[in-house]
Amino acid sequence: MTCAAGAVLVADIGGTNARFALARAAAPVALDQASIVEYPVAQFPSLAAAAAHYLQQSGADVRSGVFAVAGRVDGDEARITNHPWVISRPRISAALGLERLHLINDFVAQAMSITLLQATDVVQIGAPPWQPGSVGQSRNYCVIGPGTGLGVGGLVLRNGRSYPLATEGGHASFPPGTPEEVRILEILTRQFGRVSNERLVCGPGLANIHRALSEIAGTDPGQLQPADITARAGRGDALSLRAIDVFLAVFGAISGDAVLVQGAWDGVFLTGGLVPRMLEGLQHSGFRQRFENKGRFSAAMAQIPVLAIIHPCPGLLGATAYAIDALHDLKGDSP
Repeated sequence: MTCAAGAVLVADIGGTNARFALARAAAPVALDQASIVEYPVAQFPSLAAAAAHYLQQSGADVRSGVFAVAGRVDGDEARITNHPWVISRPRISAALGLERLHLINDFVAQAMSITLLQATDVVQIGAPPWQPGSVGQSRNYCVIGPGTGLGVGGLVLRNGRSYPLATEGGHASFPPGTPEEVRILEILTRQFGRVSNERLVCGPGLANIHRALSEIAGTDPGQLQPADITARAGRGDALSLRAIDVFLAVFGAISGDAVLVQGAWDGVFLTGGLVPRMLEGLQHSGFRQRFENKGRFSAAMAQIPVLAIIHPCPGLLGATAYAIDALHDLKGDSP
């Protein structure tokens, strides 16, 4: 990589991988795709060490950054839900020599990415199509997606400004919608005590569903990873295919619930590492039926667009959008 003076360091930090890139708010394409690098988080003792390694390798000259982290941001600190790193904004700023550093929840970044998405970055799931609002038009969006965990966020557009909503909706209690799901809940409750949405809708959640279905069927397939289950499904294994069907149906039900809770009547964006690999399943499963099946609100739900994000790095795209907004605030720009 070549030296990049005046760039902003953007990062998307998950429980498995850390992605870094350079962004320039004034450039026609703000996120520099050629600068994107991904590291396994297990390779580094801290986020600061990973970021310092990236900067050393890139030769970039940065004075500000936006780091999206997969966990709750509490003031100047964040803790990744599915990794032991504890992230301190002052310590990282000092270690990297940054004048400004924003720590944001990863689904704040995912929500902000909506403002920079192009038509080629999304795939429609069911009807109706998405109609982006014009500049200054009010919009309420939800963003939800499974990866190492289940993230849920929102985006409110008002008067030309973007207001992302950080939530921990993935940790809301799982509501079963069928007798089979009631049995799954009973089995998982014995294991976990309390069962959240994330216990079913994420990579490890697929394994939880498969294990519960195996118990219901009276079989013991042993300890399987999500990749094992999808591989078995590809070979036609009935139990693995059923586990994926349940996963997608529950994902649809939870996504619809998120719309009702947030009032996200203008659209839902599905994101996360699993979504691009699930496109065919999302389009031909019970996802949309369970999304819309909300009793007296079913007719309203049928009118809500659902878009699967297929951009390779929406977290970095959203961190870039956040950096652009922060620059406008710094300059005192009006909407």
